[in-house]
Amino acid sequence: MDFQLTEEHLMIQKAARDFAQNELLPGVIERDEKQIYPAAQIKKLGELGFLGMMVDPKYGGAGLDTISYVLAMEEISKIDASTSVCMSVNNSLVCWGLEQYGTEEQKQQYLVPLATGEITGAFLLSEPEAGSDATSQRTTAEDKGDFYLLNGTKNWITNGSSASVYLVIAQTHPDKNSKGINALIVEKNSPGVTVGAKENKMGIRGSDTHSIMFQDVKVPKQNRIGEDGFGFKFAMKTLAGGRIGIASQALGIASGAYELAVNYSKQRKAFGKEISQHQAIQFKLADMATRIEASRLLCFRAAWEKDQHKDYTLSGSMAKVFASETAMWVTTEAVQVHGGYGYVKEYHVERLMRDAKITQIYEGTSEVQRIVIGRSILG
Repeated sequence: MDFQLTEEHLMIQKAARDFAQNELLPGVIERDEKQIYPAAQIKKLGELGFLGMMVDPKYGGAGLDTISYVLAMEEISKIDASTSVCMSVNNSLVCWGLEQYGTEEQKQQYLVPLATGEITGAFLLSEPEAGSDATSQRTTAEDKGDFYLLNGTKNWITNGSSASVYLVIAQTHPDKNSKGINALIVEKNSPGVTVGAKENKMGIRGSDTHSIMFQDVKVPKQNRIGEDGFGFKFAMKTLAGGRIGIASQALGIASGAYELAVNYSKQRKAFGKEISQHQAIQFKLADMATRIEASRLLCFRAAWEKDQHKDYTLSGSMAKVFASETAMWVTTEAVQVHGGYGYVKEYHVERLMRDAKITQIYEGTSEVQRIVIGRSILG
């Protein structure tokens, strides 16, 4: 075992931290309050190589390992989870899936501009009646010979309006159930694609969340990813890696709230001394630090297994469920440490608490993660 980060890891961590402090912190409260998509910040992230971190340099990526990605996600998420979820989707769900399973033509046409940040992508799986039960796809991709005719509605799509490219999961052969599902690359400007209104969310309010409707959208056969019927496996394999990204986001939200709580506890005085000197507050901070460190190690373990080409399904689910529940607990306690100040926007922790909740829901709810873990340990 080696618990030390490499020089390259430390450099990536510092670059992400500097970006978060200098580019994301100014205006983060206003973006949250007014639901402003961080377009300029996302563009700069792409220019720095953070939107295609794990993509091979021959396709325009940074060629970094998953540990680097976890470190960057944590630092970005400490300050602005709305930006980090856009980064996570582009890296984990879109670029990774295309690089692993796309054809060379698909990689040249779509992966290269996605990895360089020239454009962003979105992953379209969830539907009004197909969230945790991903097999129940109502969106259809009817085989018309040399193209598919796509019809249906997708919900809760991150980067829904800002993305140029969609990876759409749709049912082609209903009689085959999950084995009849396909994954298709769809360009947003295709005729028949409609972007619904932006969702008015509790947290990650700056992120671009929409419903997407398809009405008789023609998708060329060459835009199918993998063999006919590979779509469900593609979605599950892609989401397994995505869980590492969301676990890292939850880790960042928790560690950001913890750092704010520590700093505040050293400044705020009560009963003649800083509240950090009161045992009640020390115990809260101690529990926060312990849970955060456990979450970080779980994230690193899952990332390491992914980099070693091992099966990271179990470790990814463990990291996701534990880190997301840690984020919810830590942010709530951080608000408590701040007292009344924690309830107002200018101290940031109330926003982090609102942002934390979604990490227990998207890319597989905590309940789904426990199903995955239970099945794995029981064989």
